[in-house]
Amino acid sequence: QVQLVESGGGLVQAGGSLRLSCAASGRTFSSYAMGWFRQAPGKEREFVSTISWTGTNTYHADSLKGRFTISRDNAKNTLYLQMNSPKPEDTAVYYCAARYGAESRVYARYEYWGQGTQVTVSS
Repeated sequence: QVQLVESGGGLVQAGGSLRLSCAASGRTFSSYAMGWFRQAPGKEREFVSTISWTGTNTYHADSLKGRFTISRDNAKNTLYLQMNSPKPEDTAVYYCAARYGAESRVYARYEYWGQGTQVTVSS
């Protein structure tokens, strides 16, 4: 079992910045690929970013490239999402997720999920 707890969400102005964190506990964090997903009201959950267990490989949704950056600190058992220049359309609940295996853009492949953290971007 892996327990995931997100933090860092809140209200941010468009063009500002925000960093989300995801603290992991339980099984060895460094053995898991991690991902960030988001879900806006009335919309399906969508892929944001994913990172390999070593942190070497990262992938972002095409629409977010250059604005969002995923990273991890295996010594601290923590995953991060740096959000720069957020836009109102980035408003959503953001979830971190873990899977034993390679990084993936597909949410159904993730075994463990956090409870989510709300991000609201004002114009």
